[in-house]
Amino acid sequence: MSIAGSARTAGLAITLSWGWKRALVALVSGALSSLAMEPFNVWPLLFVTFPVATWLIDGSAAGRLGGVPAAALAGWLFGFGYFVPGLYWIGNAFLVDAQTFAWLMPFAVIGLPAYLALFTSLGFALARLIWTKDASRILALAAALTVGEWLRGHALTGFPWNAFGYALTEPLALAQTASLIGLWGLTFLSVAIFASPAVLIDGWSRGRRPWLAPVSAGLLLLAMSVYGSVRLSQHPTEFTDNVRLRIMQPNLTQDARFNYSAKQAVMQRYLALSDRATGPQSTGVNGATVLIWPESAFPFFLTREADAMAEIADLLPKGTILITGSVRAPDLPPDARITRAYNSIYVIGDDGGILSIYDKLHLVPFGEFLPFQGLMEKLGFVQLTKVQGGFISGTGRRTIELPNAPSMLPLICYEAIFPGNIESRGGRPGWIVNLTNDGWFGISTGPHQHLQQARLRAIEQGLPLVRAANTGISVVTDPVGRIVAQLDLGVEGILDSRLPAAVTATPYARAGDIPAAIMVIIAFVLVIRRRRD
Repeated sequence: MSIAGSARTAGLAITLSWGWKRALVALVSGALSSLAMEPFNVWPLLFVTFPVATWLIDGSAAGRLGGVPAAALAGWLFGFGYFVPGLYWIGNAFLVDAQTFAWLMPFAVIGLPAYLALFTSLGFALARLIWTKDASRILALAAALTVGEWLRGHALTGFPWNAFGYALTEPLALAQTASLIGLWGLTFLSVAIFASPAVLIDGWSRGRRPWLAPVSAGLLLLAMSVYGSVRLSQHPTEFTDNVRLRIMQPNLTQDARFNYSAKQAVMQRYLALSDRATGPQSTGVNGATVLIWPESAFPFFLTREADAMAEIADLLPKGTILITGSVRAPDLPPDARITRAYNSIYVIGDDGGILSIYDKLHLVPFGEFLPFQGLMEKLGFVQLTKVQGGFISGTGRRTIELPNAPSMLPLICYEAIFPGNIESRGGRPGWIVNLTNDGWFGISTGPHQHLQQARLRAIEQGLPLVRAANTGISVVTDPVGRIVAQLDLGVEGILDSRLPAAVTATPYARAGDIPAAIMVIIAFVLVIRRRRD
């Protein structure tokens, strides 16, 4: 049997399925789709699962109200199947303090995917509203799902983790298209390309050429590969003069990071590791001009511990700065009780003086704050970090000037998963610094996915990315996403590297999401016109 014949048989069976069989198909196809993400990157599997999504919407026509409710249910099941295996690692965070939070683990592992699947459901429902009977329905699905994914990335502070566009970020040549159209443009292309084989069931009647859509998708994928290969060849890794980085990855357990009694042990570990020689030619921290420690590195308020600040000053050679995460107390009188705090990045000079501070702007729901904080606390709930009242959000994102190094754009933890977070006051930076603590998620797929998303920000902007993570994965990438240096997940160590130089601002850095929006609008117009013909 030919490929078209096999597709036609499978497509008709899925289109005509109903009840529990239809539900199972949606769940399984969504779950298999999660394998397209890091660390598996089996994205060719989407050439099977996205046609299934298309056929499920085809089959919704038999339902009430034009099939919109049936399509929405299929979309929710597909999304739920996708997010549960893709986000299972979130459950690890509830086991750090199991006595307090373990009972919430099932709600997180099931509840968050159930919520996120609503946006996939919306995409399926919107697609059904403008559905056609020919190949243009692929554009309907691509545009509608892109709208749903964009809303997922923005509603209620947003959570665009594992957006479908990330399927086209490996191999690295494919990811270069993000420099033109960003994540949301990649999402549109991903759905359109991977869903295209669905039209092979359409047959040859009324002048249809069912092979045209998948062939066009294949040519588009080839064009992306060629563009990416050319871009990579045109931008070999170049380095900034006289900037030498040293990233410290302590691999501390979470209980140590939030235990004040471990204060001295933590500091001594940081100091010793930061000055560790990494080879016969290494001079320890003396060989670095920029030392970088991860997010919220200390189980105390750093600037309120004079001995810790003095130890840092003693560690830093002349001309070396420290970039470190730390919880920061608000400006209060010395004897005032501290009830809330900022999650911050400090830039510290070699004399122990504070050169600059950035306060995290995009806080993590349920991790750093609770929705309806006051009410939830009265009911006995606390967020994972147990800061009463929740963390305080910063007032703005800005580029930070550094002595003897290019200016940097600071991003803390999951701020790096939001394309819009790269915009800042103070002009174009020379590099992105992402401090994070993925220790919450253990040895799982989560840290790999987190790196994948932060790495795409570098490609979108044409900026090098320097990432310091408590348990890994710490990396230095160049502005086209090549990994220059890396410390793997779950190891203690030091990463020495030169700082890659930025390239000219990319089209995406200049235009943002406008090209992606134009693509979606054109698709909607074409599909609606096709419905009227």
